[in-house]
Amino acid sequence: MTEFSLDRSDISGVVLAGGRSQRMGRDKAGVMLGAESLLHHVLTRLSQQVGPVAVNADAAAENVPVVPDRLLGKVGPLAGIHAAMVYATNLPAITHVATVSVDCPFFPADLVARLASALEHPSQIAVAASEGRSHPVFGLWPVTLAADLEAWIATDEKRRVRDFLLRHDVTEVSFPLHPTRASLLDPFFNINTPDDLIEAERWLEALRP
Repeated sequence: MTEFSLDRSDISGVVLAGGRSQRMGRDKAGVMLGAESLLHHVLTRLSQQVGPVAVNADAAAENVPVVPDRLLGKVGPLAGIHAAMVYATNLPAITHVATVSVDCPFFPADLVARLASALEHPSQIAVAASEGRSHPVFGLWPVTLAADLEAWIATDEKRRVRDFLLRHDVTEVSFPLHPTRASLLDPFFNINTPDDLIEAERWLEALRP
């Protein structure tokens, strides 16, 4: 039996940036961290790990394709993941899409490679974890699941990512804390509030060579 494997040319990447950003009080994609926006930080890191990249958002940004939610009503991150799957379905040779969140600028530089290497067959999903916590929006998804996800969103009231994952074969990949000049950083540290942004500035400085 041939061992299943993926490489970068099989995978597109989509930044999930369509959330409401209520605790931040403004669109997180345009929030500045250092001299660059959060979206720029995340796109730069993601584009080094995948083939084509896009942004799940309502408006154009950073000169990359914009993939708005196809399902109305701001139904949560699953709508963004669904939009990412549909986008990737229409790209030549792409079989999987990697999703990341716009508010996590320090996610691992080997995120996609490690998720891909954990897959045992084409229909399996891989998601990230750290410190014993799952981070399911950081996932590698077969684009063939787009129709199934759309139907599930339409019928499930809570629309939780974890609940959708229970329906499928999923492998979880644990990532270690990242050493910095200050202390150990959870690479999935996310910026939800202005106070989080202040902390992120400190981490950014601690990560500088």
